[in-house]
Amino acid sequence: MILSLFLALVMACSPGERSEERTDVEANKTEQFSGKTEKATFAGGCFWCVEAPFEEVDGVISVLSGYAGGKEKNPTYGEVSGGRTSHRESVQITFDPEVISYSELVDIFWQTFDPTDVGGSFYDRGSQYESAIFYHDTEQKKVAEESKKRLDQSGKFDKPVATPIIKYTNFYEAEDYHQDYYKKNPADYYSYRRGSGRDAFIKKYWPELSAEKYPAKSKKELKETLTPLQYEVTMEDETEYAFQNEYNGNKEDGIYVCIVSGAPLFSSKDKYESGSGWPSFTKPIDARIIDKPVDKSLGMTRVEVRSKLGNSHVGHVFYDGPEPTQLRYCMNSAAMKFIPKSEMESAGYGDYIWLVD
Repeated sequence: MILSLFLALVMACSPGERSEERTDVEANKTEQFSGKTEKATFAGGCFWCVEAPFEEVDGVISVLSGYAGGKEKNPTYGEVSGGRTSHRESVQITFDPEVISYSELVDIFWQTFDPTDVGGSFYDRGSQYESAIFYHDTEQKKVAEESKKRLDQSGKFDKPVATPIIKYTNFYEAEDYHQDYYKKNPADYYSYRRGSGRDAFIKKYWPELSAEKYPAKSKKELKETLTPLQYEVTMEDETEYAFQNEYNGNKEDGIYVCIVSGAPLFSSKDKYESGSGWPSFTKPIDARIIDKPVDKSLGMTRVEVRSKLGNSHVGHVFYDGPEPTQLRYCMNSAAMKFIPKSEMESAGYGDYIWLVD
């Protein structure tokens, strides 16, 4: 009985009472959570523009701009950008698979460029600017192929998804001045994004996920609009009872949104029965609007899941889930609102229906 109680606490969504010793720095250094690392390598045209979207994602340890897939050793920027090698401008991401999955990184990658473009990327033309997913093992290949197929069948684009999935062979780090270019030269970086047409393309085909569209309410407002349990879970990091919550057994198609901001968090397509007593998912809709601070309460070290736009507690993520992610996003029903598929369009979530189908 004692062992069962301890295991329940370990696997529960609740963080319990917060340790006063946990600092803001600790809360954001999820890259130090497990010490386990894997790599992902993507090409999507100008590497400055593919590097930046991954930089602030929790679980991502580093993002490097460089050159991949070619035969020439130690290429330079001048050689690659001038089309004098067989390399592509690429980025290599080192990540902690116990915090973020390869599948989530692929989902973000698709939203950084035009995957239907053949022969270059926006106004950068030539094979050096063509897109690619360089898979590091058979599991990454499988995830990438299934993700590409699903995106292609979604009807989101007028043309077929053309990005090839290629076996990884090499990666050469680019010169130092290319690393974190968006930080070192922000005016040039954002001017380039706008001028090339990249920003306009992304805005046209991908839904907005911003604090302006999904604003969080004040605690005073939330106390008036949320139930006591919803407020305690989201604002005071409490938990609800296992098996006695609204969405654990829900099998209806739809999406789960943040109860505080309305931001889309999870799709029913990624929901599964974990046996934990709380609604469980293999991945979020977009990892960029999820915060994953390290939680050291109850004498354990776990990864909390928070809605970034709602600044609210949702649950925890554990590395004991099914393939393809091996993650279990163990969420509190009280932190979310379910939107049935039949109501998604009228509720303003029509852009996400393809993720439910």
